[in-house]
Amino acid sequence: MAEAKILATIERSETEQLQISISEYKGKSYLNMRIFYTTDDGATWLPTKKGVTFSPEQIDLLEEAIQEAKKEFMEA
Repeated sequence: MAEAKILATIERSETEQLQISISEYKGKSYLNMRIFYTTDDGATWLPTKKGVTFSPEQIDLLEEAIQEAKKEFMEA
């Protein structure tokens, strides 16, 4: 299994972050959004069970949902 390619990291707290990455599983690539935690001041980040995985076929739907959310926030 290849190393995950991290696309973005969103800090949630000093000990928790959301990592958005592309990884491979059983020969297929996926987009992962997963919460990671640290217990050593950020030297090591470990994954939690909290997260979601998208297949490449689902990315357009995810993008549409994000665009719709952006429109909603701009109207508020």
